[in-house]
Amino acid sequence: MVDSELEIKAYYAGHVLGAAMFWIRVGSQSVVYTGDYNMTPDRHLGAAWIDKCKPDLLISESTYATTIRDSKRCRERDFLKKVHECVARGGKVLIPVFALGRAQELCILLETYWERMNLKYPIYFAVGLTEKANNYYKMFITWTNQKIRKTFVHRNMFDFKHIKPFDKGYIDNPGAMVVFATPGMLHAGLSLQIFKKWAPHENNMVIMPGYCVQGTVGHKILGGAKKVEFENRQVVEVKMSVEYMSFSAHADAKGIMQLIQYCEPKNVLLVHGEALKMEFLKEKIKEEFSIECYTPANGETCVINTPVKIPVDASLSLLKAEAKKYNAQPPDPKRRRIIHGVLVMKDNKISLMNVEEVCKEAGINRHVMKFTSTVKLEDSDPVIRTTEKLYNLLQEKLTDWNVVLQESGTISVESVDVSIEDLNEQHKKVFVSWTNQDEDLGSYVLGLLQNMG
Repeated sequence: MVDSELEIKAYYAGHVLGAAMFWIRVGSQSVVYTGDYNMTPDRHLGAAWIDKCKPDLLISESTYATTIRDSKRCRERDFLKKVHECVARGGKVLIPVFALGRAQELCILLETYWERMNLKYPIYFAVGLTEKANNYYKMFITWTNQKIRKTFVHRNMFDFKHIKPFDKGYIDNPGAMVVFATPGMLHAGLSLQIFKKWAPHENNMVIMPGYCVQGTVGHKILGGAKKVEFENRQVVEVKMSVEYMSFSAHADAKGIMQLIQYCEPKNVLLVHGEALKMEFLKEKIKEEFSIECYTPANGETCVINTPVKIPVDASLSLLKAEAKKYNAQPPDPKRRRIIHGVLVMKDNKISLMNVEEVCKEAGINRHVMKFTSTVKLEDSDPVIRTTEKLYNLLQEKLTDWNVVLQESGTISVESVDVSIEDLNEQHKKVFVSWTNQDEDLGSYVLGLLQNMG
Protein backbone atom coordinates (compact mmCIF):
# COMPACT_ATOMS: atom_id res chain seq x y z
CA MET A 1 0.00 0.00 0.00
CA VAL A 2 1.10 3.55 -0.67
CA ASP A 3 0.12 5.38 2.52
CA SER A 4 -2.00 8.52 2.43
CA GLU A 5 0.80 10.32 4.23
CA LEU A 6 3.90 11.32 2.29
CA GLU A 7 6.90 11.02 4.58
CA ILE A 8 9.77 13.08 3.25
CA LYS A 9 13.24 12.99 4.75
CA ALA A 10 15.39 15.91 3.69
CA TYR A 11 19.05 15.21 3.22
CA TYR A 12 21.83 17.16 1.54
CA ALA A 13 21.50 15.85 -1.98
CA GLY A 14 24.70 17.23 -3.54
CA HIS A 15 24.81 18.29 -7.20
CA VAL A 16 23.10 16.48 -10.03
CA LEU A 17 23.48 16.75 -13.78
CA GLY A 18 22.17 19.99 -15.30
CA ALA A 19 18.39 20.30 -15.29
CA ALA A 20 17.32 17.26 -13.29
CA MET A 21 13.60 16.98 -12.74
CA PHE A 22 11.10 14.16 -12.40
CA TRP A 23 7.53 13.68 -11.21
CA ILE A 24 5.54 10.63 -10.16
CA ARG A 25 1.78 10.32 -10.03
CA VAL A 26 0.08 7.44 -8.22
CA GLY A 27 -3.65 7.82 -8.74
CA SER A 28 -4.46 11.32 -7.49
CA GLN A 29 -1.34 11.48 -5.31
CA SER A 30 1.81 12.90 -6.89
CA VAL A 31 5.21 14.32 -6.01
CA VAL A 32 7.46 16.49 -8.17
CA TYR A 33 11.14 16.67 -7.25
CA THR A 34 13.35 19.30 -8.82
CA GLY A 35 17.09 18.93 -8.34
CA ASP A 36 19.58 21.59 -9.44
CA TYR A 37 17.82 23.31 -12.31
CA ASN A 38 18.06 26.56 -14.24
CA MET A 39 15.30 28.43 -16.03
CA THR A 40 17.93 29.81 -18.48
CA PRO A 41 19.19 27.30 -21.09
CA ASP A 42 22.82 26.17 -20.88
CA ARG A 43 25.16 25.80 -23.84
CA HIS A 44 24.89 22.02 -23.56
CA LEU A 45 21.46 21.47 -21.92
CA GLY A 46 18.03 22.99 -22.38
CA ALA A 47 16.24 25.13 -19.78
CA ALA A 48 14.16 23.49 -17.05
CA TRP A 49 10.47 23.23 -17.86
CA ILE A 50 7.44 21.45 -16.46
CA ASP A 51 3.78 20.97 -17.35
CA LYS A 52 0.88 22.03 -15.09
CA CYS A 53 0.87 18.63 -13.40
CA LYS A 54 -0.66 20.02 -10.15
CA PRO A 55 1.06 17.59 -7.75
CA ASP A 56 0.26 17.18 -4.07
CA LEU A 57 3.86 18.11 -3.25
CA LEU A 58 6.66 19.97 -5.03
CA ILE A 59 10.15 19.43 -3.51
CA SER A 60 12.49 22.20 -4.62
CA GLU A 61 16.12 23.04 -3.87
CA SER A 62 16.57 26.61 -2.62
CA THR A 63 20.29 27.43 -2.80
CA TYR A 64 19.62 30.92 -4.22
CA ALA A 65 16.41 31.49 -2.25
CA THR A 66 16.94 35.28 -2.00
CA THR A 67 19.06 35.95 -5.13
CA ILE A 68 18.02 37.27 -8.54
CA ARG A 69 20.91 36.92 -11.01
CA ASP A 70 21.95 39.19 -13.84
CA SER A 71 22.13 38.27 -17.55
CA LYS A 72 24.01 35.04 -18.21
CA ARG A 73 25.43 36.34 -21.51
CA CYS A 74 26.99 39.33 -19.71
CA ARG A 75 28.63 36.96 -17.23
CA GLU A 76 30.00 34.84 -20.08
CA ARG A 77 31.54 37.88 -21.81
CA ASP A 78 33.08 39.04 -18.52
CA PHE A 79 34.42 35.54 -17.83
CA LEU A 80 36.09 35.23 -21.27
CA LYS A 81 37.55 38.75 -21.04
CA LYS A 82 39.14 38.12 -17.61
CA VAL A 83 40.55 34.72 -18.61
CA HIS A 84 42.01 36.16 -21.83
CA GLU A 85 43.57 39.15 -20.04
CA CYS A 86 45.18 36.89 -17.42
CA VAL A 87 46.78 34.42 -19.87
CA ALA A 88 47.85 37.28 -22.17
CA ARG A 89 50.03 38.70 -19.36
CA GLY A 90 51.52 35.25 -18.73
CA GLY A 91 49.34 34.31 -15.74
CA LYS A 92 47.71 31.03 -14.80
CA VAL A 93 43.93 30.70 -14.33
CA LEU A 94 42.46 28.16 -11.90
CA ILE A 95 38.75 27.39 -12.28
CA PRO A 96 37.49 25.08 -9.49
CA VAL A 97 34.40 23.27 -10.78
CA PHE A 98 32.05 20.44 -9.95
CA ALA A 99 32.65 17.52 -12.31
CA LEU A 100 29.14 17.50 -13.77
CA GLY A 101 27.42 20.35 -15.56
CA ARG A 102 29.55 23.44 -14.90
CA ALA A 103 32.75 21.76 -16.08
CA GLN A 104 31.20 20.89 -19.47
CA GLU A 105 29.42 24.26 -19.77
CA LEU A 106 32.61 26.29 -19.23
CA CYS A 107 34.74 23.91 -21.30
CA ILE A 108 32.44 24.47 -24.31
CA LEU A 109 32.51 28.24 -23.67
CA LEU A 110 36.34 28.41 -23.61
CA GLU A 111 36.76 25.88 -26.44
CA THR A 112 34.54 27.98 -28.74
CA TYR A 113 36.32 31.23 -27.75
CA TRP A 114 39.82 29.74 -28.23
CA GLU A 115 38.75 28.48 -31.68
CA ARG A 116 37.29 31.85 -32.66
CA MET A 117 40.27 33.89 -31.40
CA ASN A 118 42.87 31.33 -32.59
CA LEU A 119 44.50 31.25 -29.13
CA LYS A 120 47.29 28.79 -28.34
CA TYR A 121 47.47 28.95 -24.53
CA PRO A 122 47.00 25.45 -23.06
CA ILE A 123 43.72 24.56 -21.32
CA TYR A 124 43.53 21.49 -19.08
CA PHE A 125 40.86 19.70 -17.10
CA ALA A 126 41.61 17.34 -14.23
CA VAL A 127 40.97 13.74 -15.24
CA GLY A 128 38.83 11.44 -13.14
CA LEU A 129 35.15 12.13 -12.65
CA THR A 130 35.16 15.02 -15.16
CA GLU A 131 36.65 12.77 -17.84
CA LYS A 132 34.11 10.06 -17.02
CA ALA A 133 31.28 12.63 -17.23
CA ASN A 134 32.56 13.81 -20.64
CA ASN A 135 32.39 10.21 -21.88
CA TYR A 136 28.72 10.06 -20.84
CA TYR A 137 28.03 13.33 -22.67
CA LYS A 138 29.72 11.95 -25.82
CA MET A 139 27.64 8.76 -25.69
CA PHE A 140 24.30 10.40 -24.87
CA ILE A 141 24.49 13.39 -27.18
CA THR A 142 20.70 13.18 -27.71
CA TRP A 143 20.22 14.35 -24.10
CA THR A 144 21.81 17.71 -24.91
CA ASN A 145 20.11 20.77 -26.40
CA GLN A 146 19.21 21.24 -30.07
CA LYS A 147 22.27 23.37 -30.90
CA ILE A 148 24.72 20.71 -29.67
CA ARG A 149 22.79 17.97 -31.50
CA LYS A 150 23.00 19.94 -34.76
CA THR A 151 26.79 20.35 -34.51
CA PHE A 152 27.14 16.59 -33.88
CA VAL A 153 26.83 15.99 -37.66
CA HIS A 154 30.21 17.72 -38.12
CA ARG A 155 31.86 17.02 -34.73
CA ASN A 156 31.10 16.00 -31.17
CA MET A 157 31.31 19.18 -29.06
CA PHE A 158 32.73 17.13 -26.18
CA ASP A 159 35.75 16.04 -28.26
CA PHE A 160 37.69 19.15 -27.25
CA LYS A 161 40.53 20.28 -29.54
CA HIS A 162 42.04 22.86 -27.18
CA ILE A 163 41.36 21.21 -23.82
CA LYS A 164 43.62 18.36 -22.70
CA PRO A 165 43.80 16.13 -19.59
CA PHE A 166 45.84 17.62 -16.74
CA ASP A 167 48.86 16.00 -15.14
CA LYS A 168 50.04 17.00 -11.64
CA GLY A 169 53.50 17.59 -13.10
CA TYR A 170 52.11 20.59 -15.02
CA ILE A 171 51.51 22.58 -11.79
CA ASP A 172 55.03 24.02 -11.79
CA ASN A 173 55.23 24.54 -15.57
CA PRO A 174 56.18 28.12 -16.54
CA GLY A 175 53.93 30.27 -18.68
CA ALA A 176 50.22 30.84 -19.06
CA MET A 177 47.59 28.11 -18.76
CA VAL A 178 43.97 27.55 -17.76
CA VAL A 179 43.06 24.60 -15.51
CA PHE A 180 39.63 23.22 -14.58
CA ALA A 181 39.96 21.17 -11.38
CA THR A 182 37.64 19.59 -8.83
CA PRO A 183 36.23 20.09 -6.24
CA GLY A 184 34.46 23.39 -6.81
CA MET A 185 34.76 24.89 -3.31
CA LEU A 186 38.55 24.47 -2.84
CA HIS A 187 38.03 22.34 0.27
CA ALA A 188 40.20 19.37 -0.80
CA GLY A 189 41.67 17.53 -3.78
CA LEU A 190 43.52 18.77 -6.84
CA SER A 191 41.91 22.23 -7.02
CA LEU A 192 43.18 23.01 -3.49
CA GLN A 193 46.63 21.62 -4.31
CA ILE A 194 46.92 23.89 -7.36
CA PHE A 195 45.56 26.87 -5.39
CA LYS A 196 48.31 26.52 -2.74
CA LYS A 197 50.97 26.64 -5.48
CA TRP A 198 49.55 29.50 -7.54
CA ALA A 199 47.97 31.76 -4.88
CA PRO A 200 51.19 33.66 -3.89
CA HIS A 201 51.74 34.98 -7.44
CA GLU A 202 50.08 38.25 -8.50
CA ASN A 203 49.85 37.35 -12.19
CA ASN A 204 47.59 34.36 -11.49
CA MET A 205 43.83 34.27 -11.07
CA VAL A 206 41.19 32.00 -9.54
CA ILE A 207 37.62 32.20 -10.85
CA MET A 208 34.95 30.74 -8.56
CA PRO A 209 32.02 29.82 -10.83
CA GLY A 210 29.63 28.56 -8.16
CA TYR A 211 28.35 28.58 -4.61
CA CYS A 212 30.84 27.99 -1.74
CA VAL A 213 29.78 26.66 1.67
CA GLN A 214 30.89 28.60 4.75
CA GLY A 215 34.18 27.33 6.16
CA THR A 216 35.65 26.21 2.81
CA VAL A 217 38.74 27.89 1.33
CA GLY A 218 36.56 29.10 -1.57
CA HIS A 219 34.24 30.92 0.85
CA LYS A 220 37.20 32.47 2.72
CA ILE A 221 38.92 33.94 -0.35
CA LEU A 222 35.61 35.22 -1.74
CA GLY A 223 35.24 37.02 1.60
CA GLY A 224 38.54 38.81 0.94
CA ALA A 225 40.98 36.68 2.99
CA LYS A 226 44.58 37.53 2.07
CA LYS A 227 46.03 34.62 4.06
CA VAL A 228 44.64 31.12 4.45
CA GLU A 229 45.81 28.84 7.25
CA PHE A 230 45.59 25.05 6.91
CA GLU A 231 45.50 22.22 9.48
CA ASN A 232 49.24 21.56 9.35
CA ARG A 233 49.87 25.24 10.24
CA GLN A 234 50.75 25.98 6.64
CA VAL A 235 49.87 29.59 5.75
CA VAL A 236 49.31 30.53 2.11
CA GLU A 237 49.37 34.18 1.04
CA VAL A 238 46.66 35.03 -1.49
CA LYS A 239 48.19 37.49 -3.97
CA MET A 240 46.43 36.07 -7.04
CA SER A 241 43.26 37.91 -8.12
CA VAL A 242 40.00 36.29 -6.98
CA GLU A 243 36.86 36.58 -9.11
CA TYR A 244 33.34 35.28 -8.50
CA MET A 245 31.13 34.67 -11.54
CA SER A 246 28.13 32.52 -10.81
CA PHE A 247 27.57 29.88 -13.49
CA SER A 248 25.64 27.73 -11.03
CA ALA A 249 22.97 25.34 -12.29
CA HIS A 250 20.72 26.41 -9.41
CA ALA A 251 17.68 28.52 -10.22
CA ASP A 252 17.48 31.91 -8.56
CA ALA A 253 14.49 33.05 -6.47
CA LYS A 254 12.63 34.23 -9.58
CA GLY A 255 13.14 30.83 -11.26
CA ILE A 256 11.84 28.90 -8.24
CA MET A 257 8.73 31.11 -8.05
CA GLN A 258 8.14 30.65 -11.81
CA LEU A 259 8.38 26.89 -11.43
CA ILE A 260 5.82 26.88 -8.60
CA GLN A 261 3.53 29.04 -10.72
CA TYR A 262 3.77 26.64 -13.71
CA CYS A 263 3.49 23.49 -11.59
CA GLU A 264 0.58 24.57 -9.33
CA PRO A 265 1.33 22.21 -6.40
CA LYS A 266 -0.83 21.88 -3.27
CA ASN A 267 2.26 21.94 -1.00
CA VAL A 268 5.91 22.98 -1.40
CA LEU A 269 8.90 21.56 0.49
CA LEU A 270 12.22 23.44 0.31
CA VAL A 271 15.56 21.62 0.69
CA HIS A 272 19.26 22.31 -0.06
CA GLY A 273 19.50 25.88 1.21
CA GLU A 274 20.41 28.16 4.12
CA ALA A 275 17.85 28.30 6.95
CA LEU A 276 17.26 32.08 7.03
CA LYS A 277 17.02 32.39 3.24
CA MET A 278 14.67 29.41 3.07
CA GLU A 279 12.40 31.05 5.69
CA PHE A 280 12.27 34.24 3.61
CA LEU A 281 11.32 32.31 0.46
CA LYS A 282 8.81 30.23 2.44
CA GLU A 283 6.93 33.38 3.48
CA LYS A 284 7.00 34.67 -0.11
CA ILE A 285 5.51 31.39 -1.40
CA LYS A 286 2.77 31.42 1.24
CA GLU A 287 1.95 35.06 0.52
CA GLU A 288 1.92 34.81 -3.28
CA PHE A 289 0.38 31.36 -3.84
CA SER A 290 -1.58 30.79 -0.59
CA ILE A 291 -0.23 27.24 -0.21
CA GLU A 292 1.59 25.49 2.65
CA CYS A 293 5.39 25.49 2.51
CA TYR A 294 7.77 23.33 4.59
CA THR A 295 11.49 23.80 5.37
CA PRO A 296 12.67 20.70 7.28
CA ALA A 297 16.24 20.48 8.60
CA ASN A 298 18.58 17.73 7.38
CA GLY A 299 17.37 14.39 8.75
CA GLU A 300 14.05 15.81 9.97
CA THR A 301 10.89 13.97 8.93
CA CYS A 302 8.07 16.04 7.49
CA VAL A 303 4.58 14.46 7.33
CA ILE A 304 2.15 15.87 4.77
CA ASN A 305 -1.42 14.55 4.65
CA THR A 306 -2.88 13.62 1.27
CA PRO A 307 -6.48 12.55 0.67
CA VAL A 308 -6.35 8.93 -0.59
CA LYS A 309 -4.71 5.52 -0.25
CA ILE A 310 -3.63 3.73 -3.41
CA PRO A 311 -3.30 -0.11 -3.40
CA VAL A 312 -0.16 -1.42 -5.11
CA ASP A 313 0.38 -5.11 -5.94
CA ALA A 314 3.93 -6.43 -5.45
CA SER A 315 5.00 -9.32 -7.69
CA LEU A 316 5.77 -12.67 -6.03
CA SER A 317 9.26 -12.92 -7.55
CA LEU A 318 10.15 -9.45 -6.22
CA LEU A 319 8.98 -10.37 -2.71
CA LYS A 320 10.87 -13.69 -2.84
CA ALA A 321 14.07 -11.89 -3.89
CA GLU A 322 13.70 -9.42 -1.00
CA ALA A 323 12.97 -12.26 1.47
CA LYS A 324 16.15 -14.02 0.31
CA LYS A 325 18.08 -10.78 0.76
CA TYR A 326 16.97 -10.63 4.43
CA ASN A 327 17.58 -14.40 4.98
CA ALA A 328 13.82 -15.11 5.17
CA GLN A 329 13.53 -13.28 8.50
CA PRO A 330 9.95 -12.23 9.43
CA PRO A 331 9.03 -8.52 9.04
CA ASP A 332 9.89 -6.25 11.98
CA PRO A 333 7.54 -3.22 12.35
CA LYS A 334 10.34 -1.28 14.08
CA ARG A 335 12.84 -1.79 11.25
CA ARG A 336 11.49 -0.87 7.85
CA ARG A 337 12.71 -2.69 4.75
CA ILE A 338 13.12 -0.98 1.40
CA ILE A 339 11.95 -2.84 -1.71
CA HIS A 340 13.49 -1.72 -5.00
CA GLY A 341 11.33 -2.21 -8.08
CA VAL A 342 9.66 -0.58 -11.07
CA LEU A 343 6.14 0.85 -10.66
CA VAL A 344 3.95 -0.29 -13.57
CA MET A 345 0.46 1.03 -14.41
CA LYS A 346 -1.62 -1.28 -16.62
CA ASP A 347 -5.37 -1.84 -16.98
CA ASN A 348 -6.06 0.60 -14.11
CA LYS A 349 -3.88 -1.52 -11.80
CA ILE A 350 -0.60 -0.53 -10.23
CA SER A 351 2.10 -3.15 -9.66
CA LEU A 352 5.62 -3.12 -8.24
CA MET A 353 7.81 -5.50 -10.29
CA ASN A 354 11.48 -6.30 -10.76
CA VAL A 355 13.28 -5.09 -13.89
CA GLU A 356 13.30 -8.49 -15.65
CA GLU A 357 9.51 -8.85 -15.24
CA VAL A 358 8.91 -5.33 -16.58
CA CYS A 359 11.07 -5.99 -19.66
CA LYS A 360 9.17 -9.22 -20.31
CA GLU A 361 5.81 -7.48 -19.79
CA ALA A 362 6.75 -4.64 -22.15
CA GLY A 363 8.36 -6.97 -24.71
CA ILE A 364 11.72 -5.21 -24.66
CA ASN A 365 15.27 -6.43 -24.16
CA ARG A 366 17.28 -5.24 -21.18
CA HIS A 367 20.50 -3.55 -22.29
CA VAL A 368 23.70 -3.74 -20.27
CA MET A 369 26.37 -1.11 -20.83
CA LYS A 370 30.04 -2.03 -20.34
CA PHE A 371 32.97 0.33 -19.89
CA THR A 372 36.52 -0.61 -20.89
CA SER A 373 39.79 1.09 -19.91
CA THR A 374 43.31 0.07 -20.89
CA VAL A 375 46.51 0.03 -18.85
CA LYS A 376 50.02 -0.34 -20.26
CA LEU A 377 52.22 -2.68 -18.17
CA GLU A 378 55.99 -3.01 -18.44
CA ASP A 379 56.46 -6.79 -18.36
CA SER A 380 58.58 -9.06 -20.59
CA ASP A 381 57.02 -12.33 -19.30
CA PRO A 382 54.65 -14.36 -21.50
CA VAL A 383 50.97 -13.39 -21.34
CA ILE A 384 50.12 -16.54 -19.33
CA ARG A 385 52.68 -15.66 -16.65
CA THR A 386 51.51 -12.01 -16.48
CA THR A 387 47.90 -13.22 -16.13
CA GLU A 388 48.90 -15.49 -13.23
CA LYS A 389 50.65 -12.58 -11.46
CA LEU A 390 47.61 -10.31 -11.86
CA TYR A 391 45.31 -13.13 -10.72
CA ASN A 392 47.38 -13.62 -7.54
CA LEU A 393 47.44 -9.84 -6.91
CA LEU A 394 43.65 -9.51 -7.27
CA GLN A 395 43.07 -12.54 -5.03
CA GLU A 396 45.31 -10.94 -2.39
CA LYS A 397 43.65 -7.48 -2.61
CA LEU A 398 40.02 -8.55 -3.12
CA THR A 399 39.55 -11.03 -0.28
CA ASP A 400 35.79 -10.31 -0.06
CA TRP A 401 35.21 -11.01 -3.76
CA ASN A 402 35.22 -14.18 -5.86
CA VAL A 403 38.21 -13.83 -8.22
CA VAL A 404 38.04 -16.40 -11.05
CA LEU A 405 40.62 -17.23 -13.74
CA GLN A 406 38.64 -18.36 -16.79
CA GLU A 407 39.89 -20.95 -19.32
CA SER A 408 40.05 -18.16 -21.92
CA GLY A 409 42.69 -16.40 -19.78
CA THR A 410 40.30 -13.67 -18.61
CA ILE A 411 40.19 -12.82 -14.88
CA SER A 412 36.64 -12.17 -13.60
CA VAL A 413 35.53 -10.39 -10.44
CA GLU A 414 31.71 -10.06 -10.47
CA SER A 415 31.04 -8.17 -13.75
CA VAL A 416 34.64 -6.89 -13.93
CA ASP A 417 36.76 -8.66 -16.57
CA VAL A 418 40.54 -8.29 -16.89
CA SER A 419 42.26 -9.54 -20.07
CA ILE A 420 45.84 -9.14 -21.32
CA GLU A 421 47.43 -8.78 -24.76
CA ASP A 422 51.05 -8.48 -25.91
CA LEU A 423 51.88 -4.93 -26.98
CA ASN A 424 55.56 -5.65 -27.75
CA GLU A 425 58.38 -7.68 -26.20
CA GLN A 426 58.62 -5.42 -23.14
CA HIS A 427 55.02 -4.28 -22.62
CA LYS A 428 51.52 -5.69 -22.19
CA LYS A 429 48.15 -4.04 -22.72
CA VAL A 430 45.61 -4.84 -20.00
CA PHE A 431 41.87 -4.33 -20.68
CA VAL A 432 39.59 -3.74 -17.68
CA SER A 433 35.83 -3.93 -18.42
CA TRP A 434 32.90 -3.51 -16.03
CA THR A 435 29.17 -2.83 -16.00
CA ASN A 436 27.57 0.21 -14.41
CA GLN A 437 26.45 -1.55 -11.21
CA ASP A 438 30.06 -2.55 -10.41
CA GLU A 439 31.60 0.83 -11.26
CA ASP A 440 33.30 1.24 -7.85
CA LEU A 441 34.82 -2.24 -8.07
CA GLY A 442 35.93 -1.66 -11.68
CA SER A 443 37.56 1.67 -10.76
CA TYR A 444 39.35 0.01 -7.81
CA VAL A 445 40.74 -2.81 -10.01
CA LEU A 446 41.77 -0.25 -12.63
CA GLY A 447 43.56 1.78 -9.93
CA LEU A 448 45.50 -1.30 -8.76
CA LEU A 449 46.70 -2.00 -12.29
CA GLN A 450 47.59 1.65 -12.95
CA ASN A 451 49.78 1.65 -9.83
CA MET A 452 51.53 -1.47 -11.14
CA GLY A 453 51.94 0.15 -14.56
